[in-house]
Amino acid sequence: MKVLGISGSPRPGGNTDILIRTGLEVLQAEGLETEFLSLADHPVKPCTACGGCAKAKEIRCVQEDPAFEGMVERFIEADGVLIGSPVYFGSATPQTMSLLDRIGYVSRCNGNFLRRKVGAAVVVARRAGQNFTFAQLNYFFLISEMIVPGSTYWNIAVGREKGQVNDDTEGIDTIKNLAGNMAWLMKKLEQ
Repeated sequence: MKVLGISGSPRPGGNTDILIRTGLEVLQAEGLETEFLSLADHPVKPCTACGGCAKAKEIRCVQEDPAFEGMVERFIEADGVLIGSPVYFGSATPQTMSLLDRIGYVSRCNGNFLRRKVGAAVVVARRAGQNFTFAQLNYFFLISEMIVPGSTYWNIAVGREKGQVNDDTEGIDTIKNLAGNMAWLMKKLEQ
């Protein structure tokens, strides 16, 4: 079983990266294969609603976008997706939503390949906006027919400057518990 961990932050090595990597460490300790992907290194273009993914002979987005290359295959290969975003003016980053919008359309037009995969969201902000962003990411999982595990609290943490999220022990513990629950759920679904 494999989990794709995605940091939707444009800032490499920041708080979102730390949270996703924390979750992936727990998942690895549970025996799952993991892959970390930072959207800071992959500035994905937004969906243009061209409909090309519905007409293509193979499962793909027809936009020419080097940052999106291999994304469809990563999502198809993964049994679970752990995605994180910092809060930007009360919502997920444009990078995060560009990726999810495009993957969502390709999935919908190609047999809903996201259906019954496990999806979990992680959100970080300086002060507020986590709940709306957390809901925004969970709405994507739910409309994609994915299965969403919970934790001891909402999967959020507080921090602005790089590394500050490590001071939020409750937030870190929540992410660790989420990852443990994600591993448990994925193992149950495999049985």
